[in-house]
Amino acid sequence: MTISGFKIICLDEVDSTNNVALQLSSGIGGQKKVIQAKRQTAGRGRWGRIWHSTEGNLFFSVLLEFPLQQLGKLIMTAALSLLETIKQYNPQSDVCLKWPNDVLLNGAKISGILLEKGAGEYMIVGIGVNIVHHPSSIDMLYPATSLKEAGIQTTSEDFLQKYMSLFVCNIKRSAADLRQGWLKNVRGLGTEIMVKQNGEERRGIFQGIDENADLLLRIGDRTQKILAGDVFYTGEK
Repeated sequence: MTISGFKIICLDEVDSTNNVALQLSSGIGGQKKVIQAKRQTAGRGRWGRIWHSTEGNLFFSVLLEFPLQQLGKLIMTAALSLLETIKQYNPQSDVCLKWPNDVLLNGAKISGILLEKGAGEYMIVGIGVNIVHHPSSIDMLYPATSLKEAGIQTTSEDFLQKYMSLFVCNIKRSAADLRQGWLKNVRGLGTEIMVKQNGEERRGIFQGIDENADLLLRIGDRTQKILAGDVFYTGEK
């Protein structure tokens, strides 16, 4: 099966779709692929965290050639396409973005994105979406939810098709245009946030992101650029 120029490879069980994509990235000569699995035995998120991979949810990796120096554009494309996919099911959904690459639905995490480098010019965009299940918040750094819990009925296959159509359209947009779309949909712009990174905490005013999708945090009269970390809003952890 092919969706928007990407060949879809559907597998029953893998350790991680990103691992499969990494193996495939050598010697496929510019082909574009999506690796989807019904189950993952070793799904992972950022910082090596476990991604709970319950059957019925969606786990897939997009494999494409993409300039590493434009990584910010790929990050914005992946996240914005997820938000827009959810809005296709319910335009009134309370859905927003959370830096660096999360999507929140009704204030809880609905998905995760993990970008990794493949062979040669290949980039891998690993994505998990909670379609019908979500892990207990006790097990999570941030509260989680599912589309089903939010009243959205769909299947992983239907969601993937809608997502890839939007992804292909968005990847053609300029980085500046994507950045504006991202900023319109991010939670907490202009408010105080806390960023946790390597055991340290920094509080400041969320000023948005730059063209590389790095976070801009104003602390006092200075704006700092943050490349990685976990964001929490006022009143959270």
